This record gives sequence, structure tokens and C-alpha cells, in this order.
Amino acid sequence: MTKASEKSARTRAREFALQGLYQHLVGRNEATDIDQFTRDLSGFHKADSAHYDALLHGCIEQAAALDGRLAPLLDRPLAELSPIEHAVLWIGAYEFLHCPDVPWRVVINECVELAKAFGGTDGHKFVNGVLNRLAPLVRGEEVLRDPARRP
Repeated sequence: MTKASEKSARTRAREFALQGLYQHLVGRNEATDIDQFTRDLSGFHKADSAHYDALLHGCIEQAAALDGRLAPLLDRPLAELSPIEHAVLWIGAYEFLHCPDVPWRVVINECVELAKAFGGTDGHKFVNGVLNRLAPLVRGEEVLRDPARRP
């Protein structure tokens, strides 16, 4: 594997957080149990553990608030989302709200890639659409300043 094709530590953090959030959504596992289990997984040492912590614990602690932001943008009830789509959308919404150092386009791209890698056939299209509607609502100034943004 060449250096350019290696995953960044933050990308790895998102992947591990997604797996943990899936365990939470499907099994109702507690964040501390998920955290203990995940840190022992192969490759975790290559992840940005601080970003992983923020995503896993932040998304679980703020689940209701994140769902409140996402629900009006969905074409179906939250209960009908696949756990992968739901977790990816949590990650995107959380990063939009709490990680201003991550550009909005990077948030969307990373979430689309997560949905492609772990989700269903067209889940990435759904994730892309929802996050593109959420971005101007929570990162309005940044989105407006983006020269590539089309009206």
C-alpha cells in the first residue's frame, strides 16, 4: 500500500466509531463497554483515539439532539433507517456541530465513504443528500463562502 492510499488516523477513528455506534444502536450496548471492546480491535492503534472518543461518546450522549436535527431532513421516520445510515448521519451531524476544524465538504465526503464501505447499496446517496441539506443549516457561513458551492 502506498502512502497516498493509506487511511488517515481520523478516517480510522470514524470507522471504529461507526462500528461502536452500530453496537449501540443494534444491541443497546453502553458506551464504556463498546469503548473497551473497540480499543482492543486490530488496527485501533492507528486511529486518532481523541477523535474516536469524541465521536463515540458525543454521538451517544447527544443522540436525541442529533436525531432532532436530522429527522426533519429525512424522507422516512428515524426508526426506518438502517443502523449504519443512522450511525453515519450521527457522525456527520456531530462533526458539523462540534468539529469546526473539519471542513464541511470533508465531513460529507468521509461520511459518504463510510456509507459506501459499510452500508447498503444506495445508502451513500441517502447520506449525501441528508448531509448536504444539513450543512447550510449548521455551517451556513462556511457553506456560503465555499466558491465551489452552486446555488
